[in-house]
Amino acid sequence: MNKSMKMLYDEHEIIVNAIDAAQQAKSLIGKDDAAYEKIIRELIKFFRNYADKFHHHKEEESGDIKELILRYHNLKQGRANAYIEEDDFERIIEHFDEQDEIAEAIQAAEMALDQYPFSALLMIKKAVNLIDSMETRLDEIFITKPKASIIVKAVESFREKSAGKAFYNRPAADGSRPGIYYANLYDMESMPIYQMEALAYHEGIPGHHMQLAIQQELKEVPLFRKFGGYTAYTEGWGLYSEFIPKEMGFYVDPYSDFGRLAMELWRACRLVVDTGIHAKKWTREEGIAYYTENTPNAELDVIKMVERHIVMPSQATAYKIGMLKILELRTKAKNALGDQFDIRDFHEVVIAQGAIPLNILEEFVNDYITSK
Repeated sequence: MNKSMKMLYDEHEIIVNAIDAAQQAKSLIGKDDAAYEKIIRELIKFFRNYADKFHHHKEEESGDIKELILRYHNLKQGRANAYIEEDDFERIIEHFDEQDEIAEAIQAAEMALDQYPFSALLMIKKAVNLIDSMETRLDEIFITKPKASIIVKAVESFREKSAGKAFYNRPAADGSRPGIYYANLYDMESMPIYQMEALAYHEGIPGHHMQLAIQQELKEVPLFRKFGGYTAYTEGWGLYSEFIPKEMGFYVDPYSDFGRLAMELWRACRLVVDTGIHAKKWTREEGIAYYTENTPNAELDVIKMVERHIVMPSQATAYKIGMLKILELRTKAKNALGDQFDIRDFHEVVIAQGAIPLNILEEFVNDYITSK
Protein backbone atom coordinates (compact mmCIF):
# COMPACT_ATOMS: atom_id res chain seq x y z
CA MET A 1 0.00 0.00 0.00
CA ASN A 2 1.47 3.39 -1.01
CA LYS A 3 1.63 6.40 1.33
CA SER A 4 -1.49 8.06 -0.09
CA MET A 5 -3.58 4.93 0.37
CA LYS A 6 -2.29 4.38 3.92
CA MET A 7 -3.14 7.98 4.75
CA LEU A 8 -6.72 7.39 3.65
CA TYR A 9 -7.24 4.27 5.70
CA ASP A 10 -5.56 5.77 8.78
CA GLU A 11 -8.10 8.59 8.61
CA HIS A 12 -11.12 6.24 8.53
CA GLU A 13 -12.41 7.25 11.97
CA ILE A 14 -12.28 10.94 11.03
CA ILE A 15 -14.28 10.20 7.87
CA VAL A 16 -16.96 8.40 9.88
CA ASN A 17 -17.23 11.39 12.24
CA ALA A 18 -17.52 13.73 9.27
CA ILE A 19 -20.35 11.64 7.84
CA ASP A 20 -22.15 11.80 11.19
CA ALA A 21 -21.76 15.58 11.16
CA ALA A 22 -23.19 15.80 7.66
CA GLN A 23 -26.22 13.73 8.68
CA GLN A 24 -26.73 16.05 11.62
CA ALA A 25 -26.52 19.06 9.30
CA LYS A 26 -29.08 17.52 6.94
CA SER A 27 -31.58 17.35 9.80
CA LEU A 28 -31.13 21.10 10.42
CA ILE A 29 -32.12 22.26 6.92
CA GLY A 30 -34.97 24.74 7.29
CA LYS A 31 -34.84 24.54 11.11
CA ASP A 32 -31.61 26.15 12.29
CA ASP A 33 -29.81 27.87 9.40
CA ALA A 34 -26.98 29.20 11.56
CA ALA A 35 -26.12 25.77 12.97
CA TYR A 36 -26.47 24.22 9.52
CA GLU A 37 -24.07 26.72 7.96
CA LYS A 38 -21.54 26.28 10.77
CA ILE A 39 -21.41 22.52 10.24
CA ILE A 40 -21.18 22.89 6.46
CA ARG A 41 -18.28 25.34 6.78
CA GLU A 42 -16.45 22.87 9.03
CA LEU A 43 -17.10 20.03 6.58
CA ILE A 44 -15.82 22.06 3.65
CA LYS A 45 -12.72 22.98 5.64
CA PHE A 46 -12.25 19.31 6.53
CA PHE A 47 -12.44 18.17 2.90
CA ARG A 48 -10.11 20.91 1.72
CA ASN A 49 -7.55 19.80 4.30
CA TYR A 50 -8.24 16.17 3.49
CA ALA A 51 -7.60 16.77 -0.21
CA ASP A 52 -4.30 18.47 0.66
CA LYS A 53 -3.10 15.19 2.20
CA PHE A 54 -2.95 13.73 -1.29
CA HIS A 55 -0.32 16.21 -2.34
CA HIS A 56 3.23 15.04 -3.04
CA HIS A 57 6.23 17.19 -2.16
CA LYS A 58 7.41 17.05 -5.77
CA GLU A 59 5.49 19.35 -8.15
CA GLU A 60 5.24 17.91 -11.62
CA GLU A 61 2.42 18.42 -14.08
CA SER A 62 1.83 15.44 -16.32
CA GLY A 63 -0.39 15.46 -19.38
CA ASP A 64 -1.15 11.77 -18.90
CA ILE A 65 -2.20 12.33 -15.29
CA LYS A 66 -4.32 15.34 -16.21
CA GLU A 67 -6.10 13.30 -18.88
CA LEU A 68 -6.75 10.54 -16.34
CA ILE A 69 -8.22 12.97 -13.80
CA LEU A 70 -10.42 14.72 -16.34
CA ARG A 71 -11.63 11.39 -17.69
CA TYR A 72 -12.50 10.27 -14.17
CA HIS A 73 -14.26 13.58 -13.51
CA ASN A 74 -16.26 13.19 -16.72
CA LEU A 75 -17.26 9.60 -15.99
CA LYS A 76 -18.52 10.59 -12.56
CA GLN A 77 -20.79 13.09 -14.38
CA GLY A 78 -19.58 15.91 -12.23
CA ARG A 79 -20.81 14.50 -8.91
CA ALA A 80 -17.39 14.77 -7.29
CA ASN A 81 -17.42 18.46 -8.15
CA ALA A 82 -19.91 18.99 -5.31
CA TYR A 83 -17.09 18.87 -2.82
CA ILE A 84 -13.86 18.99 -4.82
CA GLU A 85 -13.97 21.85 -7.33
CA GLU A 86 -11.98 21.89 -10.57
CA ASP A 87 -9.15 23.95 -9.06
CA ASP A 88 -8.72 21.19 -6.49
CA PHE A 89 -8.36 18.66 -9.30
CA GLU A 90 -5.70 20.91 -10.84
CA ARG A 91 -3.77 21.01 -7.55
CA ILE A 92 -3.95 17.23 -7.24
CA ILE A 93 -2.70 16.89 -10.81
CA GLU A 94 0.30 19.13 -10.05
CA HIS A 95 1.41 17.13 -7.03
CA PHE A 96 1.24 13.54 -8.26
CA ASP A 97 4.08 12.21 -10.35
CA GLU A 98 3.02 8.66 -11.08
CA GLN A 99 -0.10 7.73 -13.01
CA ASP A 100 -0.72 4.43 -11.21
CA GLU A 101 -0.43 6.10 -7.80
CA ILE A 102 -2.98 8.82 -8.58
CA ALA A 103 -5.40 6.26 -9.99
CA GLU A 104 -5.14 4.18 -6.81
CA ALA A 105 -5.50 7.21 -4.53
CA ILE A 106 -8.56 8.53 -6.40
CA GLN A 107 -10.24 5.16 -6.15
CA ALA A 108 -9.77 5.30 -2.39
CA ALA A 109 -10.90 8.94 -2.30
CA GLU A 110 -14.09 7.97 -4.07
CA MET A 111 -14.96 5.56 -1.26
CA ALA A 112 -14.40 8.28 1.34
CA LEU A 113 -15.84 11.31 -0.45
CA ASP A 114 -18.65 10.00 -2.64
CA GLN A 115 -21.14 10.03 0.22
CA TYR A 116 -24.76 11.09 -0.14
CA PRO A 117 -24.94 13.57 2.78
CA PHE A 118 -22.04 15.73 1.60
CA SER A 119 -23.11 16.03 -2.01
CA ALA A 120 -26.74 16.56 -0.99
CA LEU A 121 -26.02 19.44 1.37
CA LEU A 122 -23.68 21.21 -1.00
CA MET A 123 -26.05 20.80 -3.93
CA ILE A 124 -28.72 22.68 -1.94
CA LYS A 125 -26.21 25.48 -1.36
CA LYS A 126 -25.33 25.50 -5.07
CA ALA A 127 -29.00 25.82 -6.04
CA VAL A 128 -29.41 28.81 -3.70
CA ASN A 129 -26.38 30.52 -5.22
CA LEU A 130 -27.66 29.95 -8.77
CA ILE A 131 -31.06 31.46 -7.99
CA ASP A 132 -29.54 34.41 -6.15
CA SER A 133 -27.23 35.11 -9.08
CA MET A 134 -30.06 35.02 -11.61
CA GLU A 135 -32.20 37.29 -9.43
CA THR A 136 -29.64 40.09 -9.78
CA ARG A 137 -30.10 40.06 -13.58
CA LEU A 138 -33.91 39.96 -13.86
CA ASP A 139 -34.30 43.64 -14.76
CA GLU A 140 -32.46 42.98 -18.00
CA ILE A 141 -35.27 40.84 -19.42
CA PHE A 142 -38.38 41.43 -17.27
CA ILE A 143 -40.64 44.32 -16.31
CA THR A 144 -42.90 42.66 -13.74
CA LYS A 145 -41.23 40.62 -10.99
CA PRO A 146 -42.80 38.63 -8.15
CA LYS A 147 -43.10 40.12 -4.66
CA ALA A 148 -42.85 36.70 -2.99
CA SER A 149 -39.41 35.28 -2.19
CA ILE A 150 -38.17 31.73 -2.81
CA ILE A 151 -36.23 29.20 -0.71
CA VAL A 152 -34.60 25.87 -1.61
CA LYS A 153 -35.22 22.68 0.39
CA ALA A 154 -34.46 18.99 0.07
CA VAL A 155 -37.49 16.75 -0.38
CA GLU A 156 -38.46 15.29 3.00
CA SER A 157 -37.44 11.71 3.76
CA PHE A 158 -41.03 10.46 4.04
CA ARG A 159 -41.68 11.11 0.35
CA GLU A 160 -38.30 11.39 -1.33
CA LYS A 161 -38.31 7.85 -2.73
CA SER A 162 -41.50 8.31 -4.74
CA ALA A 163 -41.29 12.06 -5.46
CA GLY A 164 -40.02 13.56 -8.69
CA LYS A 165 -36.48 14.86 -9.21
CA ALA A 166 -37.41 18.51 -8.58
CA PHE A 167 -40.61 20.49 -8.16
CA TYR A 168 -41.96 23.81 -6.97
CA ASN A 169 -44.54 24.78 -4.35
CA ARG A 170 -46.03 28.23 -4.87
CA PRO A 171 -46.01 30.73 -1.97
CA ALA A 172 -48.92 31.04 0.44
CA ALA A 173 -51.61 33.36 -0.90
CA ASP A 174 -51.51 35.45 2.29
CA GLY A 175 -47.75 35.92 2.06
CA SER A 176 -47.02 33.84 5.17
CA ARG A 177 -44.76 31.38 3.34
CA PRO A 178 -42.34 31.86 0.41
CA GLY A 179 -42.24 29.75 -2.71
CA ILE A 180 -40.24 26.53 -2.29
CA TYR A 181 -37.99 24.83 -4.81
CA TYR A 182 -37.70 21.19 -3.72
CA ALA A 183 -34.68 19.16 -4.89
CA ASN A 184 -34.96 15.39 -4.50
CA LEU A 185 -31.63 14.08 -3.20
CA TYR A 186 -32.73 10.50 -2.48
CA ASP A 187 -30.70 9.06 -5.37
CA MET A 188 -27.70 11.25 -6.20
CA GLU A 189 -27.14 9.48 -9.53
CA SER A 190 -30.57 10.76 -10.57
CA MET A 191 -29.55 14.28 -9.50
CA PRO A 192 -26.06 14.82 -10.94
CA ILE A 193 -24.59 18.22 -10.31
CA TYR A 194 -24.43 19.06 -14.02
CA GLN A 195 -28.25 19.34 -14.06
CA MET A 196 -28.46 21.68 -11.08
CA GLU A 197 -28.17 24.95 -13.01
CA ALA A 198 -30.95 24.20 -15.50
CA LEU A 199 -33.18 22.81 -12.73
CA ALA A 200 -32.68 25.92 -10.59
CA TYR A 201 -33.79 28.15 -13.47
CA HIS A 202 -36.72 25.88 -14.35
CA GLU A 203 -38.15 25.49 -10.85
CA GLY A 204 -37.02 28.81 -9.41
CA ILE A 205 -36.11 31.99 -11.28
CA PRO A 206 -37.02 32.82 -14.03
CA GLY A 207 -39.14 29.65 -14.15
CA HIS A 208 -42.03 28.42 -12.04
CA HIS A 209 -41.50 30.69 -9.05
CA MET A 210 -41.54 33.79 -11.18
CA GLN A 211 -44.50 32.74 -13.33
CA LEU A 212 -46.70 31.28 -10.59
CA ALA A 213 -45.97 33.97 -7.99
CA ILE A 214 -46.79 36.73 -10.49
CA GLN A 215 -50.00 34.90 -11.44
CA GLN A 216 -50.99 34.58 -7.79
CA GLU A 217 -50.34 38.28 -7.21
CA LEU A 218 -52.63 39.41 -10.07
CA LYS A 219 -55.35 41.88 -9.11
CA GLU A 220 -58.98 41.94 -10.21
CA VAL A 221 -59.06 38.44 -11.67
CA PRO A 222 -61.20 35.51 -10.48
CA LEU A 223 -59.62 32.94 -8.17
CA PHE A 224 -59.46 30.26 -10.87
CA ARG A 225 -57.17 32.58 -12.85
CA LYS A 226 -54.89 33.02 -9.84
CA PHE A 227 -54.60 29.38 -8.90
CA GLY A 228 -55.49 27.44 -12.04
CA GLY A 229 -53.14 26.45 -14.80
CA TYR A 230 -52.54 25.10 -18.28
CA THR A 231 -49.74 22.55 -18.38
CA ALA A 232 -48.44 23.44 -21.84
CA TYR A 233 -48.15 27.09 -20.82
CA THR A 234 -46.73 26.55 -17.31
CA GLU A 235 -44.25 23.83 -18.19
CA GLY A 236 -43.49 25.41 -21.54
CA TRP A 237 -42.46 28.52 -19.62
CA GLY A 238 -40.38 26.37 -17.27
CA LEU A 239 -38.46 24.80 -20.16
CA TYR A 240 -38.12 28.17 -21.91
CA SER A 241 -36.67 29.46 -18.63
CA GLU A 242 -33.87 26.91 -18.86
CA PHE A 243 -32.98 28.38 -22.27
CA ILE A 244 -33.15 32.14 -21.49
CA PRO A 245 -30.08 32.11 -19.17
CA LYS A 246 -27.97 30.66 -21.99
CA GLU A 247 -28.70 33.79 -24.01
CA MET A 248 -27.74 35.91 -20.98
CA GLY A 249 -24.30 34.35 -20.65
CA PHE A 250 -25.00 31.80 -17.92
CA TYR A 251 -24.01 28.10 -18.15
CA VAL A 252 -20.34 29.12 -18.20
CA ASP A 253 -19.37 25.67 -16.93
CA PRO A 254 -19.54 23.29 -19.93
CA TYR A 255 -20.86 20.57 -17.63
CA SER A 256 -23.87 22.74 -16.79
CA ASP A 257 -24.49 23.52 -20.45
CA PHE A 258 -24.33 19.79 -21.16
CA GLY A 259 -26.93 19.39 -18.40
CA ARG A 260 -29.20 21.95 -20.06
CA LEU A 261 -28.94 20.19 -23.41
CA ALA A 262 -29.39 16.75 -21.83
CA MET A 263 -32.55 17.93 -20.09
CA GLU A 264 -33.92 19.39 -23.32
CA LEU A 265 -33.18 16.08 -25.03
CA TRP A 266 -35.04 14.35 -22.20
CA ARG A 267 -38.14 16.49 -22.90
CA ALA A 268 -37.88 15.81 -26.62
CA CYS A 269 -37.74 12.05 -25.96
CA ARG A 270 -40.94 12.40 -23.95
CA LEU A 271 -42.77 13.27 -27.17
CA VAL A 272 -41.62 9.99 -28.68
CA VAL A 273 -42.29 7.71 -25.71
CA ASP A 274 -45.64 9.21 -24.67
CA THR A 275 -47.07 8.90 -28.17
CA GLY A 276 -45.37 5.54 -28.53
CA ILE A 277 -47.22 4.18 -25.49
CA HIS A 278 -50.62 5.75 -26.14
CA ALA A 279 -50.79 5.81 -29.94
CA LYS A 280 -48.39 3.08 -31.06
CA LYS A 281 -49.10 0.57 -28.26
CA TRP A 282 -45.52 0.47 -26.96
CA THR A 283 -44.93 -1.62 -23.87
CA ARG A 284 -43.46 -0.27 -20.63
CA GLU A 285 -40.20 -2.06 -21.48
CA GLU A 286 -40.03 -0.43 -24.93
CA GLY A 287 -40.44 3.00 -23.35
CA ILE A 288 -37.68 2.30 -20.82
CA ALA A 289 -35.38 1.03 -23.57
CA TYR A 290 -35.89 4.17 -25.68
CA TYR A 291 -34.94 6.51 -22.83
CA THR A 292 -32.00 4.34 -21.81
CA GLU A 293 -30.59 4.30 -25.35
CA ASN A 294 -31.12 7.99 -26.10
CA THR A 295 -30.52 9.94 -22.86
CA PRO A 296 -27.84 10.06 -20.15
CA ASN A 297 -30.38 9.83 -17.32
CA ALA A 298 -30.21 7.26 -14.53
CA GLU A 299 -32.38 4.13 -14.57
CA LEU A 300 -34.59 5.34 -11.70
CA ASP A 301 -35.28 8.53 -13.68
CA VAL A 302 -36.28 6.49 -16.71
CA ILE A 303 -38.60 4.11 -14.87
CA LYS A 304 -40.41 6.94 -13.07
CA MET A 305 -40.91 8.79 -16.34
CA VAL A 306 -42.31 5.82 -18.26
CA GLU A 307 -44.73 5.04 -15.42
CA ARG A 308 -45.73 8.71 -15.43
CA HIS A 309 -46.52 8.44 -19.15
CA ILE A 310 -48.67 5.39 -18.48
CA VAL A 311 -50.90 7.04 -15.85
CA MET A 312 -50.82 10.65 -17.16
CA PRO A 313 -51.20 10.55 -20.96
CA SER A 314 -49.79 13.65 -22.75
CA GLN A 315 -48.82 15.50 -19.53
CA ALA A 316 -45.09 15.12 -20.10
CA THR A 317 -45.32 16.18 -23.75
CA ALA A 318 -46.56 19.63 -22.69
CA TYR A 319 -43.08 20.89 -21.74
CA LYS A 320 -41.54 20.80 -25.21
CA ILE A 321 -44.78 21.74 -26.97
CA GLY A 322 -45.14 24.84 -24.78
CA MET A 323 -41.51 25.89 -25.15
CA LEU A 324 -41.64 25.54 -28.94
CA LYS A 325 -44.76 27.72 -29.05
CA ILE A 326 -43.21 30.49 -26.95
CA LEU A 327 -40.08 30.46 -29.13
CA GLU A 328 -42.24 30.47 -32.26
CA LEU A 329 -44.18 33.52 -31.01
CA ARG A 330 -40.95 35.28 -30.00
CA THR A 331 -39.48 34.75 -33.46
CA LYS A 332 -42.71 35.98 -35.01
CA ALA A 333 -42.64 39.18 -32.90
CA LYS A 334 -38.95 39.74 -33.63
CA ASN A 335 -39.40 39.38 -37.37
CA ALA A 336 -42.45 41.64 -37.39
CA LEU A 337 -41.04 44.39 -35.17
CA GLY A 338 -37.38 44.42 -36.11
CA ASP A 339 -35.54 47.08 -34.11
CA GLN A 340 -38.71 47.83 -32.14
CA PHE A 341 -38.67 44.38 -30.55
CA ASP A 342 -37.88 44.49 -26.83
CA ILE A 343 -37.44 41.20 -24.94
CA ARG A 344 -38.75 42.83 -21.75
CA ASP A 345 -42.00 43.81 -23.49
CA PHE A 346 -42.37 40.36 -25.02
CA HIS A 347 -41.92 38.65 -21.65
CA GLU A 348 -44.43 41.04 -20.12
CA VAL A 349 -47.01 39.92 -22.67
CA VAL A 350 -46.24 36.25 -22.02
CA ILE A 351 -45.99 36.20 -18.23
CA ALA A 352 -47.98 39.13 -16.80
CA GLN A 353 -51.41 37.66 -17.63
CA GLY A 354 -51.00 34.43 -15.67
CA ALA A 355 -51.43 30.96 -17.16
CA ILE A 356 -53.47 30.90 -20.37
CA PRO A 357 -54.05 28.41 -23.21
CA LEU A 358 -51.45 28.63 -25.96
CA ASN A 359 -53.98 29.80 -28.56
CA ILE A 360 -54.94 32.71 -26.29
CA LEU A 361 -51.26 33.48 -25.74
CA GLU A 362 -50.86 33.70 -29.51
CA GLU A 363 -53.74 36.19 -29.67
CA PHE A 364 -52.06 38.33 -27.01
CA VAL A 365 -48.76 38.31 -28.90
CA ASN A 366 -50.55 39.23 -32.15
CA ASP A 367 -52.20 42.16 -30.35
CA TYR A 368 -48.79 43.21 -28.99
CA ILE A 369 -47.33 43.20 -32.50
CA THR A 370 -50.26 45.21 -33.87
CA SER A 371 -50.02 47.77 -31.06
CA LYS A 372 -46.44 48.57 -32.02
